[in-house]
Amino acid sequence: MLRRMARALRILIVEDDEPLRRMIRHAMALSGYEVQEAGNGLHALHLIDTHPPDAVILDLALPIVSGRAVLAEIAAHAHMREIPFIVITGTPGRHDGLGVVSVLRKPFEMDRLLTTVRGCIASGVPPRATPEGC
Repeated sequence: MLRRMARALRILIVEDDEPLRRMIRHAMALSGYEVQEAGNGLHALHLIDTHPPDAVILDLALPIVSGRAVLAEIAAHAHMREIPFIVITGTPGRHDGLGVVSVLRKPFEMDRLLTTVRGCIASGVPPRATPEGC
């Protein structure tokens, strides 16, 4: 008798800082998520289009295509709009109007990121939630 195993939820980490991306990947994998990674916005857009994740952790300051440009591109495609985005940023200033579920300022606590990811996926929060989080 064959048992079907549930697919692990897929998280895409889009961060150009390799050590930070590795730490986030490790935390997500230990929490049972399947992890995809991209070091720039162009690679992220390709992964989102070809292997849509269940959630995206996105830095705003990225090479090639910025995080803001990634968000604008996603907003233009109806089939991608329901993917929740959690922004992590060290960029100063206000980040209103991004249309993301949460904005976490760098440096952030990994537990807070994990809690935000879990909460957003579990509640099915649409991507147009408030910047404070799920």
